[in-house]
Amino acid sequence: MKPVGIIPNPASGKDIRRLVAYGSVFDNNEKVNIVRRVILGLDAMGVKDVLIMPDCFGIGVRAIEDLQVSLKITFLDMKLDHTQDDSARAAELLNELGVACIITLGGDGTNRVVAKTCGETPLLPISTGTNNVFPSMVEGTLAGMAAGFTAIHTSGQPDFIKQVPRLLIKYGSEIVDMALIDIVVSKPGFIGSRAVWDISTLQEVFLSRAEPGNIGFSSIGGNISDLPSSNGNGMHIIIGSGQHEVKAPIAPGLIRSVPVKSYRLFKPGEEIPLSNTPAMIALDSERERIERKKSQVAVEIDLHGPRVIDVARALQQAAKQQLFQHPNSSRR
Repeated sequence: MKPVGIIPNPASGKDIRRLVAYGSVFDNNEKVNIVRRVILGLDAMGVKDVLIMPDCFGIGVRAIEDLQVSLKITFLDMKLDHTQDDSARAAELLNELGVACIITLGGDGTNRVVAKTCGETPLLPISTGTNNVFPSMVEGTLAGMAAGFTAIHTSGQPDFIKQVPRLLIKYGSEIVDMALIDIVVSKPGFIGSRAVWDISTLQEVFLSRAEPGNIGFSSIGGNISDLPSSNGNGMHIIIGSGQHEVKAPIAPGLIRSVPVKSYRLFKPGEEIPLSNTPAMIALDSERERIERKKSQVAVEIDLHGPRVIDVARALQQAAKQQLFQHPNSSRR
């Protein structure tokens, strides 16, 4: 049986959107409790080995204090920079070690950096971030049980694991970065606090999914035209007075009217040049790049993003296989 990896990001759910909006604070003590419940779920499914990313708060260490389980828990031997690079490095190590899946605790930003290095290893993202379009609000116990079922599942390619699209930033034919949900282009400035919340600076938005039930810039597209991730197309929105004015929750508690000049869907492989450079580029709602080039900068939607575990479907299949049933020896 393959081991299962866990990446608990201690920095998720703590950015400036707690000051400029009303984002929930995911306390690290609660992440400790979530990891504890994940481990109990894994143990109940018979998983033998769990590999955990170390962190400055000691989420994994605290989670296993006085925890009575039969599985073996190992912390990755890795240098910590106390930045998002820790999650990327941990994902790369876990992929190399051949884990059955990687359970992440974070938001869209955490999962973006993990998805860049996890290879074909499936992700099971638990929502503990600010914008949580990619991860799910799933109970840690159930996440652990679904991950455990993934570890013991050996028959072919399970249909409870789906590959989702991603957005690519390209210089000509070179891929220079990626996002899972949105690429937001705004007027040039300083990266600063990273989070984006000022509508007046926006120029254009690229989306891999646009659903009305989402928080963040995906909601702008979702309130124009529903585009689920299974669609396979992307959406390109030009910000400015014109076609629509869209009311959207761009952050928790921060609902804004966004002027939309135009929008359109685009297909995989179609490259769309940025409308304006120089510009600031935010990936999954976090400012990452200052783009100074005058040409060759384009965005494309790609269908070969990370593989993601559907928790509900995994547990349904486990139940159908009667993995939760045991013969009653007292019955005759």
